[in-house]
Amino acid sequence: MTRKSGGARVRGGAPLPLLVPALIGLAFLLVPLLALLVRAPWTSMPELLTSPEVWQALRLSLICATAATAVSMVIGVPLAWLLARVDFPGRGLVRALVTLPLVLPPVVGGVALLMALGRNGVVGQWLDSWFGITLPFTTSGVVLAEAFVAMPFLVISVEGTLRAADPRYEEAATTLGASRFTAFRRVTLPLIAPGIAAGAVLAWARALGEFGATITFAGNFPGRTQTMPLAVYLALQSDPEAAIALSLVLLAVSIAVLAGLRDRWMTAS
Repeated sequence: MTRKSGGARVRGGAPLPLLVPALIGLAFLLVPLLALLVRAPWTSMPELLTSPEVWQALRLSLICATAATAVSMVIGVPLAWLLARVDFPGRGLVRALVTLPLVLPPVVGGVALLMALGRNGVVGQWLDSWFGITLPFTTSGVVLAEAFVAMPFLVISVEGTLRAADPRYEEAATTLGASRFTAFRRVTLPLIAPGIAAGAVLAWARALGEFGATITFAGNFPGRTQTMPLAVYLALQSDPEAAIALSLVLLAVSIAVLAGLRDRWMTAS
C-alpha cells in the first residue's frame, strides 16, 4: 500500500516522523564522504598521487591485498564447503569462530597474530627455530594480517552460495562414477563461481583497507609494510593534502566494489 502526503510517498503506512531521523542518518553517513570531495586538493592531485611514497604504498597495498585474497580463496573455499556440506559436532561453534574476525577489533587480531606467529609465539617460535622463518614486520606479515581479517567475508559468501546450490547435481555426478573431488571441481565449483567471485571482491576490498591488524603485526615500514591506510595515517600528521588524496583513492575503490556487487548485495525498487 502506498500513501501520499505532502509530496512524500510512504509505503506500508510508515509514520512520516521517521523521515526526519532517516534524513539525519543519511546526512551523517554521506556528509563526511562529501567533505573529502570538497576539501580535496584537486589541482595538486596528480602530483600527490604520483609521488614515490604514495605510489610505493599503493603498489604494496595492491600486491598484498591480492595475495591475501588468493590465500583466503585457497583455504577459505574448502572451509566454506566444510561448513555448508559436512554435518559434524560443533559446527555452529566453528562457524561462530570463523566469523569472529568480523567483529573482533583489528588491533586485537594483530595482537593475536603476534602471540601465535611472533618469534616467541605459539607457532612462530617453531617456524623461527626450525625453518628460520620470521613473519612479523615483513611483507608476508602484511599478507597474513589482511587474510586474517578478510577471509571471513569470503567464507560467508561462499557458504551461503553452497547452501543455495542444489547438491543433487553433485550426487548425480558421483553416481556416474566421478569422485567426490572431481564432482566438486567439475560440477559444484562452476555453480558457486558467482559466490566465490563476490566473496573474493569483498575480501580484496577489506584487505585493501585493513589498518589495525597490519600495523600491530607488521608495523609501518615504508616500502615493506606501509600500505595505503597506514600511509594515510602517517600523512595526516605531516601532509593532510596527501592524506586526503590517498583517502579518495580508497573511497573510489570502495565505490567500485559496491558498484560491481550491486546486483548481489543491493536491491532497487
